[in-house]
Amino acid sequence: MKTLAKKISTATIAMLLLGVADLSHRSEAQNAIAVMNAGAQTITDKTITDKRPAIHADGIKFGAYDPHGDFGAQQSVTTEHLFLPWEDVDLETLRVADAYALARGRNLLITVEPWSWDVDWRLTSDELRRKLFRGDYDVNMRAIASMVAQLKSPVIVRWGQEMEDKSGRFSWSDWNPSDYIAAYRRMMDIVREEAPGTKLMWSPKGLPGLNAYYPGDGYVDFVGLSVFGLEPYDQIVHKGPRTFSEALKPGYDLVAQYHKPIWVAELGYEGSDGYIKPWMETATMKQSDFPELQEVVYFNDRDVHSWPFNLGRPDWRVIEDASN
Repeated sequence: MKTLAKKISTATIAMLLLGVADLSHRSEAQNAIAVMNAGAQTITDKTITDKRPAIHADGIKFGAYDPHGDFGAQQSVTTEHLFLPWEDVDLETLRVADAYALARGRNLLITVEPWSWDVDWRLTSDELRRKLFRGDYDVNMRAIASMVAQLKSPVIVRWGQEMEDKSGRFSWSDWNPSDYIAAYRRMMDIVREEAPGTKLMWSPKGLPGLNAYYPGDGYVDFVGLSVFGLEPYDQIVHKGPRTFSEALKPGYDLVAQYHKPIWVAELGYEGSDGYIKPWMETATMKQSDFPELQEVVYFNDRDVHSWPFNLGRPDWRVIEDASN
């Protein structure tokens, strides 16, 4: 397992594992912020300064990816979501995340991204696939799984998310489905060997074609989907605003056939008051159209990637960041 060449403090790495995007993303974002802001969406009629989802007593469970700690004191949070590259990171800092979750009675959802967060060290899609099947990364996954086995919080591992996406965002996406399935099974077999009892999440984006990537019932405890609502994007692509239910339904209908508990593993929304209020009210509400929906997990940070149509990097954070 390659170690990070740059000097990064243990405390900083711990914050990364608690949800913050990697330092290379942060540096890149800081250098390009003027460009991004120039192309960012213009949203009017916005007065809401805290857009966290409403929690309903009879609703579904709620979790968060929360690098800013906005949900740190909220008792209704069931799951703490972490993002973890499988190289260039000190895995000992997972113990910090575990202690944080344990003190709050939360589960851990650990998304393992099969690449380096340092863009200078990333492999091409073909290189990653070749090295993975050659066994070069078995040691990386085994090290992660071995650490997971030592954690005290209940853990769900989510590996190689949004595999059916064709945008080029992830180097493991849009592989031949049989290759992805073989890679997913290989990695999750290692998790089961090293950390028996760990739950597994298969997590497509929710796009047509996702079913070809299904790895089989024996490798899926939960299905995770990604659901984001950005008002200017909806206006361009859908000719009007979409609700949470409208955004979730296409992906949900594609995966409901597997009869697995379904999560929204990544949720975010941004827009005017009139746009985000329905999302806030319904995201954790039980709905008859989604009987298998078990939990939604909010992505509480600015998007790492720029959206199409020159819309910049949407800020999904529930508390408005005055520094933006």
